[in-house]
Amino acid sequence: MSAFYNAFFAVLGACCFLCLYRVAFGPTPPDRAVGIDILGIVIVGLSALFSLITGKDYYMNIALAWALIAFIGTIALAKFLEGRSYDE
Repeated sequence: MSAFYNAFFAVLGACCFLCLYRVAFGPTPPDRAVGIDILGIVIVGLSALFSLITGKDYYMNIALAWALIAFIGTIALAKFLEGRSYDE
């Protein structure tokens, strides 16, 4: 089972680097926003994987909080890029 977890860590690590590349060198601001959003999803996946490995449930609490904050941040960034204010 350890090789299974190591493979998932390797895949999620590669996804992190690809998302950071998209955030750094994205040609447009929406591309960068998508990279940040996907990076949040990858971090939630890493937290869930840590929860499976250690058997501790607080990693799932971290994953849930991170997902909610990432969602709110993505909505706020989308409204900003669209040019609307926050109260519309």
